[in-house]
Amino acid sequence: MAALEDDVAVVAPDLADLAQVEGVLGRTYRALSVGIVTVVLLIAFEATAVGTAMPVAARELDGVALYAFAFSGYFTTSLFGMVLAGQWADRRGPLGPLAVGIGAFAVGLVIAGAAGSMWLFVGGRAVQGLGGGLVIVALYVVVSRAYPERLRPAIMAAFAAGWIVPSIVGPLAAGAVTEHLGWRWVFLGIPVLVVLPLGLALPQIRRRAGGAAPGAGGGAFDRRRIRLAFGISVGAGLLQYAAQDLRPLALVPGAVGAALLVPSVLGLLPRGTYRAVRGLPSVVLLRGVAAGAFIAAESFVPLMLVTQRGLSPTLAGFSLAAGGATWALGSWVQARSRFEPYREQLVAGGMVLVAAAIAAAPSVLIAAVPVWVVAVAWGFGCLGMGLVISSTSVLLLQLSAPEEAGSNSAALQISDGLANVVLLAAGGAAFAALGGGAVGQGHEVAEGAGGSHPAAFVAVFLPMAGVALVGAWVGTRLRERPAGAGGS
Repeated sequence: MAALEDDVAVVAPDLADLAQVEGVLGRTYRALSVGIVTVVLLIAFEATAVGTAMPVAARELDGVALYAFAFSGYFTTSLFGMVLAGQWADRRGPLGPLAVGIGAFAVGLVIAGAAGSMWLFVGGRAVQGLGGGLVIVALYVVVSRAYPERLRPAIMAAFAAGWIVPSIVGPLAAGAVTEHLGWRWVFLGIPVLVVLPLGLALPQIRRRAGGAAPGAGGGAFDRRRIRLAFGISVGAGLLQYAAQDLRPLALVPGAVGAALLVPSVLGLLPRGTYRAVRGLPSVVLLRGVAAGAFIAAESFVPLMLVTQRGLSPTLAGFSLAAGGATWALGSWVQARSRFEPYREQLVAGGMVLVAAAIAAAPSVLIAAVPVWVVAVAWGFGCLGMGLVISSTSVLLLQLSAPEEAGSNSAALQISDGLANVVLLAAGGAAFAALGGGAVGQGHEVAEGAGGSHPAAFVAVFLPMAGVALVGAWVGTRLRERPAGAGGS
């Protein structure tokens, strides 16, 4: 009997510790992993499909001059959603912000798809952004609470892998729908995908990651942080508006926007972020530098190919399709344990790849350069982004206490979204100043037959390549130096 008891004592801990040895698709984590990766699939289909349809939508709504707004409107409102989600998830769990965020995301798609003017279209994108901001921070909190540290690089790699199918199928499907049914159905069709993520993810999140974080308490939200978040969103919106209006009077909303934005950002991001202090501040800064430069450039790639080289929306969108696979590859590489000691080198190298891809893209403005150059360049750029984005996510969770996971994840996403808004505003202003607003006006320009403004595209891509190179330096400062090692 004693021997039998000893055997049971040995077996019972093995069963209890099963979750400590299995992977993200093991029995313990399988349903949750499938559910939250499906949510990422929804976001990925939106991003790839909408990017393909956007040039046609902007042209039909007579809003090419507001093209950058259609992207930055999403990021502007997402900033508020991120801070709200961080507060909500820390105090009451991630289930609420995730469910509300997915619902708002779907409503925004319907508004954009039914829009009769470019400004209403931008409004729909803004509602989407609010939902997207809630969702992305809630997902990070789910990962922080439900997965042990050893599995977090793997689930982040799974998030990246969730972009592979949408990046290939999304542009083709969106292009075909745009050409045969109209661009509106690209937006109106995506909300159907909401049902599956809700059904899969929410029950598992309730079971494994519900409730307030230990030490976070509950009760009311931090009103100061909510006010700062509102200041960021309004300030970013005013800056974007001023950047699109080249008249001297636009300096007024621009100045008001900066006055709101700067103190709000300083109050919400880790101290030392803009000085690239080692550790968490540099992780947060790098996320913004990488995402902002890449998204600001990528937003103009389909428009450049449609208006300057005469590609159909389908082919223009498909030129970015390989990026989903290479992004997932980069994320998979950073998840290998053997590369953990070299994470800073991986990230810095990834930013060099991003800079090179952005700099190479406008070469297709030269007629002799084949358009497939963009596809190849963007594949390498997405490989770099896979290394960088997943690494910053992993490092952030490593550097965050459980009760800080929501607020720190919000800071990471604020950096991401704010950089998108600011750099899209800068790129949009340069694009408009050099005649980009005339691109796509009329059938001949849309077919690439005349009225081209190649300098407007160059003014977007080359500065963003320079920003990405700055990110390569920031990528060398992601870990704090050991005590007594010196340096800042």
